[in-house]
Amino acid sequence: MGRVEKAGLRVDETLAAFVNEHALPGSGVEPRRFWEGLSALLHEFGPRNRALLERREELQSAIDAWHVSRRGAAPDPAAYRDFLAEIGYLLPEGEDFQIETPVTDPEFALLAGPQLVVPITNARYAINAANARWGSLYDALYGTDALGDLPQGKGYDAARGARVIGWGRDFLDSAAPLAQGSWAAVQRLSVSDGALVPALREPAKFAGYRGTGTDPTDIFLKNNGLLIRIVIDPSKPVGAQDQAGIADIVIESALSVIMDCEDSVACVDGEDKALAYANWLGLMDGSLAEKVEKAGQTFTRRLNPDVRFTAPDGSDATAKGRALMLVRNVGHLMTTPAVLDRDGAEVYEGLLDAMITTLCAKRDLDREGPKNSVTQSIYVVKPKMHGPQEVAFACEIFDFVEDVLGLPRHTVKLGIMDEERRTSANLKECIRAARHRVAFINTGFLDRTGDEIHTSMEAGAMLAKGEMKAQPWISAYEDRNVDIGLACGLSGKAQIGKGMWAVPDRMAEMLEQKIAHPLSGANTAWVPSPTAATLHATHYHKVDVFARQAQIAALRRPARLDELLAIPLAGGRNYSDAEIARELENNCQGILGYVVRWIDQGVGCSKVPDINDVGLMEDRATLRISAQALANWLHHGIVTDRQVMDAFRKMAAVVDRQNAGDPAYVPMAPGFDGVAFQAACDLVFLGRMQPSGYTEPVLHARRLQAKAERTSRAA
Repeated sequence: MGRVEKAGLRVDETLAAFVNEHALPGSGVEPRRFWEGLSALLHEFGPRNRALLERREELQSAIDAWHVSRRGAAPDPAAYRDFLAEIGYLLPEGEDFQIETPVTDPEFALLAGPQLVVPITNARYAINAANARWGSLYDALYGTDALGDLPQGKGYDAARGARVIGWGRDFLDSAAPLAQGSWAAVQRLSVSDGALVPALREPAKFAGYRGTGTDPTDIFLKNNGLLIRIVIDPSKPVGAQDQAGIADIVIESALSVIMDCEDSVACVDGEDKALAYANWLGLMDGSLAEKVEKAGQTFTRRLNPDVRFTAPDGSDATAKGRALMLVRNVGHLMTTPAVLDRDGAEVYEGLLDAMITTLCAKRDLDREGPKNSVTQSIYVVKPKMHGPQEVAFACEIFDFVEDVLGLPRHTVKLGIMDEERRTSANLKECIRAARHRVAFINTGFLDRTGDEIHTSMEAGAMLAKGEMKAQPWISAYEDRNVDIGLACGLSGKAQIGKGMWAVPDRMAEMLEQKIAHPLSGANTAWVPSPTAATLHATHYHKVDVFARQAQIAALRRPARLDELLAIPLAGGRNYSDAEIARELENNCQGILGYVVRWIDQGVGCSKVPDINDVGLMEDRATLRISAQALANWLHHGIVTDRQVMDAFRKMAAVVDRQNAGDPAYVPMAPGFDGVAFQAACDLVFLGRMQPSGYTEPVLHARRLQAKAERTSRAA
């Protein structure tokens, strides 16, 4: 790895070239100012970062010792809460307050809808996600099991098309009902005197049209702030089948998307980081493009333009053509060899992300044409923070970055991932620490449960992973996130989000269940694909989230802290041999299926088959909960080292079979000596010693080993 010297830093040459040749030109930031500013950030904030991590370890050691000293005693919630307050894990709650974040974009303040999360290192996925602001409802219904079954055969099935049309008409009846009759009876659409014909029950839901009033090609409706575009084209197969010539219903779908530099990527060195930053820059300046081959045709995929149409009064109207993009930086834990400090040590990756992703996002603020943010904001999601001090530290980092890059204070808006136990328990104070920046909070079952298990590792054996969601602390966690967010004034200013639907091939089930997220008061929730975003968007037409938030704030009893702190112990539960074997194999198969792609191919997020060959959208959060669950059972004697290793070997053969069609795949069996298999074992057998139970230290070390071995073989 070649390096160049910059202001006392030794920078990977690929990364340095990206910054000097692509990120800095046109940014308005002089190279010397940037490199000196980055050096100052890394050297001044690095020791403080290290101290925060040491504080995590101090608290964890104290909690471990407390549980060990009380082993065998009956649970005492009051004593436990007092102890957590005594050591500074729980902090006193201050007076009530309202956040003071400067104006945020409509996708945060005024609208509610789905959110995508995609690996920034995959340009095609990133462009598709940004373009998923609009999605074909007809395609989503026709091509998935949303209707209750999958399409059969090749070519267009008119009978299935009729079912899709019927579903679409029911959707229109619900979202924008007519003054008289049903959309199913409509035979022609037109515009007269600025109104839709046939008339709507609420005329204000007519948003505009394309074409002429007597012969429109598109009709635009609006419900709960979201646009619906009815495409009229009798020349298309569906339009020809439709009595009104309606060929499609296209709806606003993914209102926002997190371009992820963290859990869904495998970025372990300067080359990887340069790719991530380059794609983010291309999204921010509008230049990112990717050649795609589909059905024997090659074309270039780019970011979509804005959507233009005629408003009811005859004026020109414009709607965004792309989702609002956020960038997820890494947390405070990891260092990266992409840059070495003056002492030759790796620097903290989160500090590097803060400076370079903000530099890249500055391009959006300065350029002409369609912008990502109409309020001149930059949105950064910061994950895996533990408590208010770490949130305050993140805010100080962005104060510093804004000063170096010449940005007004609080240009960078912060997303707080409520996925660590210390943050959940102190959420109000975490929000207070970021009250001038916070634009997003959300929950995530997988990471949150992984931290729950690790924090209480010495308290005893935990319940099996599949039983966790039924525990009282999970309900308290999900409710408190909304309750506290609303009490702190996030409604109308910031997103309150919920987690991922992880089964991308089960859209009928998602349509049935995921409406729970807007009903919970969340104005966004994660989905695994653009198609899922389109289907989930229909839930936000059924639920007026902001009215629901007002109802929750006025009527619901806030979830109690003691409920949140209840540890999900197995207690006297005696698992049968069959139950233990099933839990072992499920977890080992999931770990191996994800890790083998991460280590061998650098794939940080993909649809990974589970033990029953059902594809699950997985990233590092999935890995964390599985590894910690097994580490806990190992520690408390529910399973033995031999049982775990036998399960790993048995499941390696299963994963090999599931990947047999991948020419780049390297089988793990029968040798069980590859780097990927070793990494999976490390995650469990060394899991109890990993900081906060995180998977990154093991994965990064093993991925670097795999890359080095590949380079050595090539030489």
